[in-house]
Amino acid sequence: MQRVKAVICYDGTHFSGWQVQPGKRTVQQEMERALTRIHKGEHTPVVSSGRTDSSVHALGQVIHFDTTLAVPEDRWPKALNQLLAPDVQVMETSFVDSSFHARFDAVEKTYRYRVHLTKERDIFRRHYVYFYPYPVRVEDMKQAAPYLTGTHDFSSFCSSRTDVTDMVRTVHEITVEEDGDELHFTFRGSGFLYNMVRIMAGTLLEVGKGLRRPEDMPAVVEAKNRESAGNTAPGHALYLVEVRYE
Repeated sequence: MQRVKAVICYDGTHFSGWQVQPGKRTVQQEMERALTRIHKGEHTPVVSSGRTDSSVHALGQVIHFDTTLAVPEDRWPKALNQLLAPDVQVMETSFVDSSFHARFDAVEKTYRYRVHLTKERDIFRRHYVYFYPYPVRVEDMKQAAPYLTGTHDFSSFCSSRTDVTDMVRTVHEITVEEDGDELHFTFRGSGFLYNMVRIMAGTLLEVGKGLRRPEDMPAVVEAKNRESAGNTAPGHALYLVEVRYE
């Protein structure tokens, strides 16, 4: 039995997230369907670095699966991509030790959130950016971002729809950058709670809109209460950029 690590990307627009759900199209379902075909009908489960929600995209999701087939490690992308739908692609694969775990061995993740700052909606970007036709103070958001870094109980930035009890996470860096008519928030940390990145993005946008002050952020973190943070920004503008391992 050989364990294979794969880096995949996907357009989340027409997926109901990563995890298999009855009656819904998911990325995990798509990957396992292709692997089952390659393995002549034998179900081959896939483990990811973490779940992504409905409509969320990935540029560098990491998965692993076990196989009994003698396929060279560099041939797996071609073999899988021939069977996958056009909105999922295997970028690279490698053989790893059987102890490797895509989720539990991950030490850092990077997410990016894209905001479209114009008065007119761009229909060709509607599935990939958050249309936000309001004036924002970018410098205020840049001042607020560092307050949300460090090791904290991030209960204020976690959806109530979670069964996780340990809310402590470490956020290494949050950057706010302008790119043409877009604003990009980049979040890098050891791990993130359910909807954490989207709630942080929504809270920073409220700072940019003048509804909150940068110096209010420590109190939001310390409150450990979801109601103290801002709205959850939509999922379609979020990208899992990279997952790192030791």
